[in-house]
Amino acid sequence: MADKQKAGAFDIRVVIALLIGVYGVVLTILGIIADPAEVDKADGLNINLWGGIAMLVFAAIFVTWSRLRPIVVPAEPAEESAAE
Repeated sequence: MADKQKAGAFDIRVVIALLIGVYGVVLTILGIIADPAEVDKADGLNINLWGGIAMLVFAAIFVTWSRLRPIVVPAEPAEESAAE
């Protein structure tokens, strides 16, 4: 039986979490430094701040999911059988 290893950084969930996390950080920073006139345009709701926080939570859930249930791949590719 071949050894098995985790996909690690090549797991698509980690890539998605990284991308959404970067966008979440940018939106959170924009929400913190938002001009009150722009917040008033959204009926007093700081959409950038809440959207950024939601994206950071989503990214954290994806990273947690990939750590708790990792994708297991064979250590070596399966050898092809000879044509008969």
